[in-house]
Amino acid sequence: MTSFLTIGLMSGTSMDGLDIVLSKFDNENDQWRFSIENYKTYNYPEFWIETLYNSKNLSGLELMIADKDLGTYFGERVQEFLSEFNINKNQIDFIASHGHTVFHQPEINLTTQIGCGQSIAQSTGIPVINDFRTKNVLAGGQGAPLVPIGDQLLFPGYNACLNIGGFCNISVKTKSQIVAYDVCPGNLPLNLYAQKSGFKCDFNGDIAREGEINRDLLVRLDELSFYQKKNPKSLGTEWLDNDFLVEIGDSVSNKDALRTLTEHISNQLAIAFDNHNLANVLITGGGAKNTYLIDLLRSKTSTKIQIPEIAIVDFKEALIFGFLGVLYTLRIPNSLASVTGSKENIIGGTFHSP
Repeated sequence: MTSFLTIGLMSGTSMDGLDIVLSKFDNENDQWRFSIENYKTYNYPEFWIETLYNSKNLSGLELMIADKDLGTYFGERVQEFLSEFNINKNQIDFIASHGHTVFHQPEINLTTQIGCGQSIAQSTGIPVINDFRTKNVLAGGQGAPLVPIGDQLLFPGYNACLNIGGFCNISVKTKSQIVAYDVCPGNLPLNLYAQKSGFKCDFNGDIAREGEINRDLLVRLDELSFYQKKNPKSLGTEWLDNDFLVEIGDSVSNKDALRTLTEHISNQLAIAFDNHNLANVLITGGGAKNTYLIDLLRSKTSTKIQIPEIAIVDFKEALIFGFLGVLYTLRIPNSLASVTGSKENIIGGTFHSP
């Protein structure tokens, strides 16, 4: 039996913090099993929230400094995690880090995640695998999403897995392959308009419940050209700023914007479920806790929606990045051509020795 003990790190586009998860992966007779041993989210201090939010506007030198310093910050949080849960670092095979995405423009073969892997390795004394996207993008792929291989091998009991993070991404299993793509925005615009109202996020969709749908805006959002594109396709903050948020502007109140956005997101997710004729879907990510969004979605589709235990809701992506590191170590492809559009399946990642 093959066994790995890994630490997975995930910093999502919603910038709510760094997810750290200690996971064990076992393979016996080509069947993978996992267990989540410990997990915690470390909220970003205001300095890092501002830096990450503004990262795409930094100079070249400033971005390199942020890359190095964020890696050191990640390493410090890992050390804190090890101490808090009394974990012996010598038992850990490696740290697998997603990094924090700054640029994602696969149409020009570009993707950039900061959070220097060598800085993490130097800080912790543990080997690090990061930079999982670049090789895929250079091979003509979208570089995203990367979690579908984990959905396929770790969660075989579901027709599809949906993560509602900064963006909503889905992986759908068919008899011959797995197909995955970004469906629509998720928590990023919801958080933005909640913060304009003085809240960190729209807890349970409570603000949206009080708003009214702006029908003209809803039609414009539902008719955006991205939704007509064929898969594979992915979204980045550039699209959100230049194509999506400009449609909203200041034309509606924050409350009505949240109501309309929640309606739009549930519309697009229901369309995706029905297009694939899905019987059941596992939903994770912060948006899985937005009860109003989930209720709207359930009202628009016959697909059975399942919300798992909180550790998987909050830490599934960090868990799977740990698994991507396992596949990299075993020299097994960890990003799929059927998902990303790359010319072949790719073994993505860069190894850093402490």
